Amino acid sequence: MTPFELTYVCAEPVLPPLYRMVRRQLRGMLSTEQGVPALLDVGGRKSHYTIGLRARVTVTDVPRRSTLQEQLNLGVTQRMVSQLRARRSNVQEVLLDDMTHSELPDACFDCVVAVEVIEHVAEDEAFVREVHRVLKPGGRFLATTPNGDAVPNKNPDHKRHYTRVQLHDLLSRCFPIVNVEYAVRAGVFRRLGLRSWSIQRPVGTAVGMAANWVNGLQSSRAGVGGQAAGTCHLIATAWKRA
Repeated sequence: MTPFELTYVCAEPVLPPLYRMVRRQLRGMLSTEQGVPALLDVGGRKSHYTIGLRARVTVTDVPRRSTLQEQLNLGVTQRMVSQLRARRSNVQEVLLDDMTHSELPDACFDCVVAVEVIEHVAEDEAFVREVHRVLKPGGRFLATTPNGDAVPNKNPDHKRHYTRVQLHDLLSRCFPIVNVEYAVRAGVFRRLGLRSWSIQRPVGTAVGMAANWVNGLQSSRAGVGGQAAGTCHLIATAWKRA
């Protein structure tokens, strides 16, 4: 691993709980695959949650073209692509690709992940169909999105916030096995943990790290996955028929 990757892995206990959950689930998915699995990260930009995983990672995203994308830190720039290639050891390719009509070949990935992406996609059914198409038989899809049962949509680029039932229904149109749960407790610790880290603000960074650790404990309590109220995200897993 690169120094950047080693630093990130060491910091994992104080990362935001959603990233930790995604990393834990991805490790579990990849552990059942033979050899080094092929993993597609859709809309991944810097793809931090795939750092250190035993996988050949392909990152796809759309180019950053609009002022709104700039304001919301969406899409990728050439500088971001160059930085990603320099920092990462398991990223094989970084591609500009629209997952609603992808140019990727059929059945080429063991796993696809999309973290906080699908809420930005107008053609969500086309998105899910393309994910299904590029997965190998038996492949799995992991997705997260804001919890539409509790979180109002105030983001100008979010097309919708799914309820648990709506997300399950969307994925079930392509995938025979789907599981959707609630994730990450809301509250002051989550808000503090989402503040950006900076070596110029050591106290604020330390507070954010501690808040993420506490929020992780809150979010790991039994029953959180079934609680619509007071949770911020949905986390979904879907399996393609073998």
